[in-house]
Amino acid sequence: MDAFFASVEQRDFPEFKNRPVVVGGSPQGRGVVAAASYEARRFGIHSAMPASRAVKLCPHAVFLKPRFDVYKEVSNQIRDIFHQFTDLVEPLSLDEAYLDVTENHVQIPSATIIAVRIKKMVKKETGLTASAGVSFNKFLAKIASDLDKPDGLSVITPEEAELFIEKLEIGKFHGVGKATQAKMESLGIKNGADLKQKSEVELVKLFGKSGHHYYRIVRGQDKRMVKPHRIRKSIGKERTFSEDISDLQWIHDFLDDLSGKIADSMEKLQAAGKTVTLKVRYKNFETVTRSLTLIHFTHQKEEIAEVAKKLLRETEAGSREVRLLGISVSSLNLTEGGTIGEQLELPLKF
Repeated sequence: MDAFFASVEQRDFPEFKNRPVVVGGSPQGRGVVAAASYEARRFGIHSAMPASRAVKLCPHAVFLKPRFDVYKEVSNQIRDIFHQFTDLVEPLSLDEAYLDVTENHVQIPSATIIAVRIKKMVKKETGLTASAGVSFNKFLAKIASDLDKPDGLSVITPEEAELFIEKLEIGKFHGVGKATQAKMESLGIKNGADLKQKSEVELVKLFGKSGHHYYRIVRGQDKRMVKPHRIRKSIGKERTFSEDISDLQWIHDFLDDLSGKIADSMEKLQAAGKTVTLKVRYKNFETVTRSLTLIHFTHQKEEIAEVAKKLLRETEAGSREVRLLGISVSSLNLTEGGTIGEQLELPLKF
């Protein structure tokens, strides 16, 4: 979907049409941008940017709080449209999904024609525009979907793939973040053709296990299937504070409270996990994570909090001011049926 949250707001409130709209937290606080309309993007505003920065770039922008219940309702409408064409729909978020239309309910042999029909139905039923990418694997379909936004449709055929990838700027490779892009460019890797010159052994030495992935995708190889049912990998919560925090007792109390909320979520899902991860973001936006894997599954508030506090000692929280804290529990037992078993091991002592 094109600028999904902002587009929904412009649809529901016509007075915001053709105006720069920013959905997210308050620019007077610690909020971040969740979505920006194309009018706002012209000023350099983008998602994940601090709202305080966004208001400086565009003081006359309309700042709105998210209405996630509305976005989810619209997202469900769109997914219903997808399922009219195929059962193989893999949602990535509220506004994005992969569809495998090799075999489809409407017996149309052309994925491009299906994409055109879906775009028209989305526009008719929701009043919103979508961009589609069509290709023979996930990697290329994802890149194609971003080529002609908004309201775009791009196709990368098998015959076109090799030359397309070779010309593609390295920063546009899905899965190459800003840090990796900077490292690649420092090594003289500026596009797909440059990346293709590196052997798999070289790439693994330079980028670890991700090197295998880079070696394959630059050759157009992506064997990932479209998976309609995704297994949840973690359960977590985090919070950005209105003021920077350095009081360790306050932080400990907050971790207790956060652990309780995570435990409640795990109970609702009948889940337990083995790996506890603590996320700390300092005043200067530097972010660190620390993890510990237990020898047993847990869903207990007290144990999650105990591990989180142990991990906190491996950070500079307290001596450095903190603006965000988060806890997540992963290595879940959902693949085993999602039932919480009795913990038989003795609790760990820290």
